[in-house]
Amino acid sequence: MGGAGAPEWVIREDAGQPILLALYLRQVLGIRSPDELPSLRGIPARVNTRSEQAQDVLERQWREYWAMTVEPTAHPSPVPLELVDEFGTLVALPTTGADDLRAAIVPHAVEAVAFSQSAHSRYAKDASAKPGVSYRAYASAIAEHERQVGRRAHSFELNVQVLPLAQRGVWWIGALTIAVTDSLRGDVVAFDAAIHPIIAELA
Repeated sequence: MGGAGAPEWVIREDAGQPILLALYLRQVLGIRSPDELPSLRGIPARVNTRSEQAQDVLERQWREYWAMTVEPTAHPSPVPLELVDEFGTLVALPTTGADDLRAAIVPHAVEAVAFSQSAHSRYAKDASAKPGVSYRAYASAIAEHERQVGRRAHSFELNVQVLPLAQRGVWWIGALTIAVTDSLRGDVVAFDAAIHPIIAELA
């Protein structure tokens, strides 16, 4: 986006099934991290009956899986990955070092996949009903930033995950990735105000 020789900005917006699925598993497993990210709407959190040590191991393995799911190129696995059959192509875990997580997530596969498909379909339907709206929201925020700083925006990349979170807001979930509540994304004025600081940080 931008002419020849001009700075370019690339914004990808989605409600990615792997991200949705990871967050569903986070909730039903009683995983706390990332602490600042709210829970999904309508999914009851699990009452944790594990020992503190078992929970710590699960949290560590889930954090590694989450980082690889959000930004796989920035967080490559030191060992080969393999798909977890019950999730089709949506979950890949390291061949070693993730056994506890693998055992914990498999019983939740059917409902986790169904949830991620349903939430992704809702997002895709909303997005296709308003073609061009997504681009305009970011373009206007960038134009406003350029007016404020008196120069062209620097080239940057941003990934936006639009998620059914229980709390409205915007959260960094990776170096180039933010999570935005779907209700906030659907509110043009509120989203415009919320995305400005993100654009200012990058551009």
